[in-house]
Amino acid sequence: MGLELLSSVRCFAGDQRRYQWASSALSGETVFSVFLPDFAAANPVPVVVYLSGLTCTDENAVTKAGAQRLASELGIALVFPDTSPRGESVADDPDGAYDLGLGAGFYLNATQEPWSSHYHMETFVVDELPTVLAGIEGLDLDRLSICGHSMGGHGAISLALKYPGRYQSASAFSPICAPTSCPWGKKAFSAYLGTDETLWKQHDSCELIRGGAPQIPLLVDQGAADPFLEEQLQPQRLVAACEEVSFPLTYREHAEYDHSYYFIASFIDDHLRFHAKYLA
Repeated sequence: MGLELLSSVRCFAGDQRRYQWASSALSGETVFSVFLPDFAAANPVPVVVYLSGLTCTDENAVTKAGAQRLASELGIALVFPDTSPRGESVADDPDGAYDLGLGAGFYLNATQEPWSSHYHMETFVVDELPTVLAGIEGLDLDRLSICGHSMGGHGAISLALKYPGRYQSASAFSPICAPTSCPWGKKAFSAYLGTDETLWKQHDSCELIRGGAPQIPLLVDQGAADPFLEEQLQPQRLVAACEEVSFPLTYREHAEYDHSYYFIASFIDDHLRFHAKYLA
């Protein structure tokens, strides 16, 4: 199956579209969303990929983040992949937990069964998705940046660090900063990658920065009232790692804000303007 347009809705002088694709990386069909401003018809526009967090699909940020208005004004396309493979044959947590399996792909390539048959979100986002997007007129895929929230913030930062030159800039809301050191990360990495913790470090942004990953402009916003702040997100570890090697991090902590899309919607304009500087 080729790229199939499932829906298109007018939105802020642009089209909010939803596509379906038979993914080789995920060994099954996947759905992703694209906001394409009208400006792209005559002038191919740069792209910001937005990676969502645990339990989300491609639609959460589309409907809740409020990013389309400014993206249209700035002449930027937005791409929203799903958070995991989907389908009847795709493995899920046997206990129905929200932090493993469906909706919890952690943007890596699983090496352990039963996950390794489908859970290759890293390859999908970094390699296959740009190839698929090349079939959509109006996108300038030589100008590409990445953003994400929570698990997706982990994905955005770690993938930008692992693939230097692929993205012009990276940003995150409330990212899982040190997955090798928090319960969410330990659970996912044990299942997807096995017990060799040296392999886990290849997906930990703090470890990648300390290991000499090439520098990329990085913006992180964190709510000070986030219930996951201390145990799961651990932004202080990211700040410390960046300070150790003089990595260009802009870190902002906001009093009274939590982990929700109300927080993201409050600061999404700042992230789009941040990326626009490096995509110009």
